[in-house]
Amino acid sequence: MVAGGGTGDGAIMLAQQLADRGTGSVTYLDISAASLAIAKARAEMRELKNITFHQGSLLNLSKKEWEPFDYIDCCGVLHHLPEPDEGLAALASVLAPGGGLGLMLYGQLGRTGVYPAQRAIARLAGQDAAEERLALGRHLINAIPSINWLKRNDYLADHLAGDDAGFYDLLLHSRDRAYLVGEVLDLLSGAGLRATGFSPLGAYDPAQYLDDGQLIERASSLPEAERWALAEELSGAMKTHVFYAVRKDDFRRGVPGTLTPEMVPALRDMDPKKIAADLSKSTRLTAAFGGVERTFQVPGDAADMIALIDGRRTLRQIHGRLRAKGAKMSWAEFLGRFSAFYRVLHPLNILLFAGAVLD
Repeated sequence: MVAGGGTGDGAIMLAQQLADRGTGSVTYLDISAASLAIAKARAEMRELKNITFHQGSLLNLSKKEWEPFDYIDCCGVLHHLPEPDEGLAALASVLAPGGGLGLMLYGQLGRTGVYPAQRAIARLAGQDAAEERLALGRHLINAIPSINWLKRNDYLADHLAGDDAGFYDLLLHSRDRAYLVGEVLDLLSGAGLRATGFSPLGAYDPAQYLDDGQLIERASSLPEAERWALAEELSGAMKTHVFYAVRKDDFRRGVPGTLTPEMVPALRDMDPKKIAADLSKSTRLTAAFGGVERTFQVPGDAADMIALIDGRRTLRQIHGRLRAKGAKMSWAEFLGRFSAFYRVLHPLNILLFAGAVLD
């Protein structure tokens, strides 16, 4: 299910992937009839037959008869509800055993400056019509001094893009709230859920913001939840939190602890041959985590293995193809090589698993 499906980005993406694999269906839910009509038209253009469309509030999920969902996607919705905990409880009520939720909530520190600016616009605009508030808001943001926290926040650009929707959503939305990592975890706990991890994983690793060995050692000794919170505090630039959640008692889902032969690695939105070609020229990757740019070293022998990752082959099949090409390596040696670059690419949100047998 995609709860709060908007104009269909998430629902269309999921439905297309399922259609390509010849299995599964998507349930779309949104309170807006206009958004539903756009999403439906997009599905028709792609000739996607595996989406069912429903208009309504996710708050009423538990009051209707729904089949439990294996996966629920809800991005950018809960933080606009009067009571986000009620919305999350409604989602949890229709989650199938062993299922999971993909969620996104605003991050408090990265949105520094947003809420004072919202209040300032509201004071001046009063009960003006939406068009007048938009015009006044733009005028005010252009006029505020450079010392204002919104102008000093280089990680917010929605209001600068030129489109009205981005400006309105950031500074004129009637209701939104932002969360610290600890508050996200408390919200999940109240619904009987727990986070298995945030995305990208590396952004929530305190070591990515520290170059001092003693501090890194201290940070690494903290419990996982405290490491996530510390990373947010060190960065100060996380404007959203994207994470995966499961029921509190479900310890079989989430980040795989052990690599097995039937797991299917996948490169996120990237051409494996291009990545392999790039790595054959340079084994250094640069990425930005929470506003901090870091350089990562990929093992020099990774290119030939990465070229075989297509989102369908299992680790066993990749190993077999390498051996067929003349690579003399045991399964243990193969796992060692794969793990070496997986530890680099997975925290960057580049290398994931499209399928995994965790039993």
